[in-house]
Amino acid sequence: MSDLEEYDVLVLGSGEGGKYIAWTLAKQNQRVAVIERKYIGGSCPNIACLPSKNIIHSAKVASYFWRGQEFGITKDNCKIHMSAVRDRKRQMVDGLVEMHLDNFKKSGAELIAGSGKFIAQKTIEVSLSDGSKRILRGDKIILSTGTRAKIDLVPGIIEASPLTHIEALELDQVPEHLLVIGGGYIGLELAQAMRRFGSRVTMIERNGRLAHREDEDVSEGLHEMCRNEGIDIITNQRVQKVEGKSGEKVKLYLSGASETTVEGSHLLVATGRIPNTQGIGLELAKVELTEKGYIKVNERLETTAPNVWAVGDCAGSPHFTHIAFDDFRVVVNNILGGNRSTTGRQVPFCLFTDPELARIGLSETEAKAKKIPYRLAKIPMTAALRTRTLSETSGFMKALIDAKSDRIIGFTAFGVGAGEIMGAVQIAMLAGQPYTILRDAIFTHPTLLEGLIPLFTAVPRANSS
Repeated sequence: MSDLEEYDVLVLGSGEGGKYIAWTLAKQNQRVAVIERKYIGGSCPNIACLPSKNIIHSAKVASYFWRGQEFGITKDNCKIHMSAVRDRKRQMVDGLVEMHLDNFKKSGAELIAGSGKFIAQKTIEVSLSDGSKRILRGDKIILSTGTRAKIDLVPGIIEASPLTHIEALELDQVPEHLLVIGGGYIGLELAQAMRRFGSRVTMIERNGRLAHREDEDVSEGLHEMCRNEGIDIITNQRVQKVEGKSGEKVKLYLSGASETTVEGSHLLVATGRIPNTQGIGLELAKVELTEKGYIKVNERLETTAPNVWAVGDCAGSPHFTHIAFDDFRVVVNNILGGNRSTTGRQVPFCLFTDPELARIGLSETEAKAKKIPYRLAKIPMTAALRTRTLSETSGFMKALIDAKSDRIIGFTAFGVGAGEIMGAVQIAMLAGQPYTILRDAIFTHPTLLEGLIPLFTAVPRANSS
């Protein structure tokens, strides 16, 4: 290995956790290189979080045109130019990539465009676009390889060339009839967006309800949202066979309580994620995987190989960018001599449908499964008077309060601005404050946050029957 290049830190993948580790350690005069095969900055700024929310916002604007009469606005000759929607998203992505390149330059971390794989412990061979190779060795290794869309191998599905979220965000025409396999977060967000652009949409969910791991009232709210939008929902059905080609004509053969078929013009698969851990030589690096193919890590995100860490989706962390960012903080803190771990950390999330779904802490389903007694407060979103000024009155907020103390153990909001409202509750939870601090707060009127006052006023007394 005469051409071996030595580094203090090598990062495989430039996603959220990996890039922040690289920038931070490079600024401390460590020699750092990041190997990225395609998406500079990872999935979030390129093909996932931010691009999808960009498209979703365009769809929200479109929805105001369809509701124009409600607001006293004429909507004559309204037309969706999907190529312009796509170009707005592309312009944002280009700006984000430039921002990332600037951050790499300012930090001193070297960005290497190529595909990396281990050829020995702590040694990575990088195949560059010009056909040449580089061999790099790092004293410390960070794995940040992410996940990709899962496509169940049912007969005909590969031949149908289905859309994943990546291709769906690049459409330059509104699908005539979009078939969506999967009633989870990605499927719901994109189904609603495409419906608002004018596509007929049918969702097929193998379970009995949408977002089936959430509380039943959440699923009911999502079903009602879809009905109001004109989205057709098929539950308790599995796809057994696919015919045709997405973008032309596609036919799904379904089975469940009965057998049926459904036809459309486009097919979107949104049935989960699988880790990018195969074919990169992890066995040569002495890095072990879990049964599901994720990198095996402990609470400090250390792998089974010395001085090798994994962050983000590939480590089996909850699949959120904000969690990958916290993974960065855990790893950097430990590299610099600290003792930070993932144990007990909060995992907030937000589904960016309209209305939004946001949750922090326990759901009722989880509390019951863990036999944790709680007091429940629940109010309709109309209790926050701001919703009435916006004509965005659907949904609810609810909070779980410990049965004996006044500690908040869970919060769910399904309504306009749910993600922003959740932040205030999360801060109270982080500070260990009782729910009464929010009940008795003075919030500006009229704001959405003001709805927390009637919510926490509705908390039953402790030990009440």
